[in-house]
Amino acid sequence: MIHEQLLRDCHVLGRFECCAVLLNRNAAIPWFILVPDTSLEDLLDLEPDTLATVTGECQRISRFLKQERGYAKLNFAGLGNVVPQMHLHVIARADGDACWPKPVWGHLTEEQAYDPATLAEWQGRLVADYGLHPNADLECSAD
Repeated sequence: MIHEQLLRDCHVLGRFECCAVLLNRNAAIPWFILVPDTSLEDLLDLEPDTLATVTGECQRISRFLKQERGYAKLNFAGLGNVVPQMHLHVIARADGDACWPKPVWGHLTEEQAYDPATLAEWQGRLVADYGLHPNADLECSAD
């Protein structure tokens, strides 16, 4: 189950083997959030095999953003200070983006919405080329 705050903030695109794949609703900066299937809160607490799978799934999103969308720089983080459920941020950055060179947290004031065609295109590419399962049964966590 996915924490309700993440569901409010993101579009649910589907899932990989270990992680749900979300996309922040603000299209000003491409910002993916991966939510591993675990009750643990910190990435480095995962068992080595699971850690390798989860980071590999984050790498798929990185490859999508770099190869399909043309971004050269990515930020990667697992903070969890506001939402305790483990979730990992994969954020595309570019010189001149809405926050450059500052971090996105606390500096992203520009608001843009994704159009449905872009969401469908991105989801389709992730399904076709990166192994995303689009019809995942993802629920809201009451935690």
